[in-house]
Amino acid sequence: MSNSLGSAGSGYAVVPESGSGPGVLVLHAWWGLTPFFRSLCDRLADAGYVALAPDLYGDDLTADTPDEAEALLAELDPNRTANLVVASVSALRSMPATTDGRVAVLGFSMGGSWALWATARMAEDVAAAVVYYAGQDIDFAPARASFLGHFAEYDEFEPEDNVNYLEAQLNLAKQDVTFHRYPGTAHWFAESDRPVAYDPVAAELAWDRTLGFLGEVLNS
Repeated sequence: MSNSLGSAGSGYAVVPESGSGPGVLVLHAWWGLTPFFRSLCDRLADAGYVALAPDLYGDDLTADTPDEAEALLAELDPNRTANLVVASVSALRSMPATTDGRVAVLGFSMGGSWALWATARMAEDVAAAVVYYAGQDIDFAPARASFLGHFAEYDEFEPEDNVNYLEAQLNLAKQDVTFHRYPGTAHWFAESDRPVAYDPVAAELAWDRTLGFLGEVLNS
C-alpha cells in the first residue's frame, strides 16, 4: 500500500499476512519507485517481512530511459536523500508490524550505494545490507552489519575493479561479507522491467540467495 511516512516523505509499505515480521528497507535504483520495486516489497511480504520502499525522488517521479534517469539523479539533493534514508529506517523500525530488532536494507545501483552508506551511518539500526551492482567509498568501520552483494560480469557502472575495492574495504573493516558475481550478466540484470539486461536465471538465483541471507541474519 502507498504510505505517508511523515518526515520520511512518501513510499510503499507492505505487511505480511501474519501481521508482523522483521523489517526490510528497499532503496530503488535511479529509475525511481517503479512498479518493479513495489513488486519487490510484495515479494518480501510474501516471505514474511515488513517491507518499506521510500520514494527517494518524491512526487512519484520515474524514468524510462537512462537519459531520463540521469536527469532525475542530477536534481537529487544528497543531503535531503541522506535525511530521507535515515528517516525511512526510523519509520520502518517504528511501524507496529515491524518486530523488535535491527532491520535490513536492500538496494539496487543508486539505492545500493545508499544502503551501504546506511550501514555505517545507522549501525545501531541496520543488521544487514543486500546490494545489487552498487558501490560506496566510505569508512565502514562503524558498521555492525552483514553484507551480501550481487554483481554483474560486464558492468560499465560498477566494473570489477570497483567491486574488488569495495570487497577489500569491507574486509579490512572486519565486516561479514559475501559477494557473488554472475557470469555473462550486465548492470540491471536482476530487474525484470529492463529487458536489455534482464537475466531471469541470474535474477532468481540472486533473489534466492537474498532470502536465505535475510533469513539467517534477521531471524537468528
